Amino acid sequence: VTSNGSAGGGEAAAAAAETQRQQPAPNAWQVIKGVLFRIFIIWAISSWFRRGPAPQEQNSAGGTPRAPSRNLFPKDTLMDLYVYISEHEHFTDFNVSSALFWQKRDLVYGDWTSGENADGCYEHYGEVDISQSVQQNGSIYIHVYFTKSGFHPDPRQKNLYRRLATVHTSRMINKYKRRRFQKTKNLLTGETEADPEMIKRAEDYGPVEVISHWHPNLTINMVDDHTPWVKGSVPPPLDQYVKFDAISGDYYPILYFNDYWNLQKDYFPINETLQRLPFRLSFCPLSLWRWQLYAAQSTKSPWNFLGEDLYEQSDEEQDSVKVALLETNPYLLALTIVVSIVHSIFEFLAFKNDIQFWNSRQSLEGLSVRSVFFGVFQSLVVLLYILDNETNFVVQVSVFIGLLIDLWKITKVMDVRLDRENKVAGVFPRVTFKDKSTYIESSTKVYDDMAFRYLSWILFPLLGCYAVYSLLYLEHKGWYSWVLSMLYGFLLTFGFITMTPQLFINYKLKSVAHLPWRMLTYKALNTFIDDLFAFVIKMPMMYRIGCLRDDVVFFIYLYQRWIYRVDLTRVNEFGVSGEDQVPPRPPLPGSPPTTLPAGFPPTP
Repeated sequence: VTSNGSAGGGEAAAAAAETQRQQPAPNAWQVIKGVLFRIFIIWAISSWFRRGPAPQEQNSAGGTPRAPSRNLFPKDTLMDLYVYISEHEHFTDFNVSSALFWQKRDLVYGDWTSGENADGCYEHYGEVDISQSVQQNGSIYIHVYFTKSGFHPDPRQKNLYRRLATVHTSRMINKYKRRRFQKTKNLLTGETEADPEMIKRAEDYGPVEVISHWHPNLTINMVDDHTPWVKGSVPPPLDQYVKFDAISGDYYPILYFNDYWNLQKDYFPINETLQRLPFRLSFCPLSLWRWQLYAAQSTKSPWNFLGEDLYEQSDEEQDSVKVALLETNPYLLALTIVVSIVHSIFEFLAFKNDIQFWNSRQSLEGLSVRSVFFGVFQSLVVLLYILDNETNFVVQVSVFIGLLIDLWKITKVMDVRLDRENKVAGVFPRVTFKDKSTYIESSTKVYDDMAFRYLSWILFPLLGCYAVYSLLYLEHKGWYSWVLSMLYGFLLTFGFITMTPQLFINYKLKSVAHLPWRMLTYKALNTFIDDLFAFVIKMPMMYRIGCLRDDVVFFIYLYQRWIYRVDLTRVNEFGVSGEDQVPPRPPLPGSPPTTLPAGFPPTP
């Protein structure tokens, strides 16, 4: 059961379904890279659709341009703060003393030096009594009023209320989060370690339950800003917070509920066992540029078409970024961001060169064709696994595209034909696969078969042991889920072994000239970056050890490249060695042409 109801979430296929306990946590650079990528996508889409303010909104009813407005609360205005908590979205119970949570008089607008810490901030702690309705998933609201000193927010008090001297904002302070329950059990004994109460709630409310949650901290920010905003020209998302008076045309002070640093892990569910909720409320001034940053980060509602699951996982990813901002050394944080960008560039270059290599490859000599098929099997297992665990659509699409690329590689290493004479079920043409001539005629096929035969002696016993372990000690939804999770966990643990057939072929051919070294170099650099963060960021020790396994294989590749150097003394089929292929000096004018050795192409 996950607290926010997300069934998975990560930036890559290996972190796509976190519901299984044996899966490692996502790397910090993956989180930062995913957030930066999403910010770029949102910026691109918003730039495409946002055409600026409508011309008619910048003009008054008479067609004249609107004059710049001013803040209704000038600098250093004395203010009174009233905070009410109610179960009603529209508040009118000013006479109910229990609704008043905090009252603070004689605050100064734009004061950055008062308060206990001389930063202009004030804090109030109390406990909120909740009714049975709130205990049973009801909503609870906070209503904040700032009035000029001496006035009251109640409109019914005619002598003390002034519309232009009162600014008000409100919001729901509980948060509804979805909690998923996946019914799993030991397939042999039928027993489960799940909480019996959670099993009962799953039977009563279904596998997905919406639960009200509470966070004990909230900050009220008043933006210290006197910009002459023009109605209709305030850029989004700031236009959601700047409120103009309909009569005077001036704007009220900008109030902002700041819960950016409230981590998802600190929320707790509201239920019948709670009678009172702890609540720490703070008031602080806020500069314009910092408010713009907070407002931009909190804006995600216009993109609901991407799905609610995406935003629940996005909240979890942003939590990782917030923790990194709070706990990481600034220099290390800057290094993390820079290296994450470099990692993305290397990842793109590796992808591009991999496509170019296979697209331009004419001979398969020295390449393991069986490894390509095994890669397709791995991608298919990962795709079925994340589909079974209800991962979000974006991750599913990315894994599916990776599977299509692996399938495309098959057409480059084998001759794929459609047999229209021997149809499947008499309807569909049968797909036939035939080894390419460059693969059959070379010794690579013999070495490839030999390598996978030796590999099977290791893989199959390990697969059998892992299958027994998974069946005895882990819980699953059913036999289908057991097969997928067993294969996925096995590939995640021992997948690096599938890289060894290429090492065997290199050993037999005593050559590495057939490998896509540019692509391998980019991937190796990314692997070293993974290693860096594996030991900097907190994560399980087994995952840190797993980050080193690809390094071992790559260092073996480097060792083979060192020992299988270009041999200039080796004689080719024409009887010519590399030493004989040193281009001669150009002849002097009038001298006869130089005779080249047999098999050496003439100098252009």
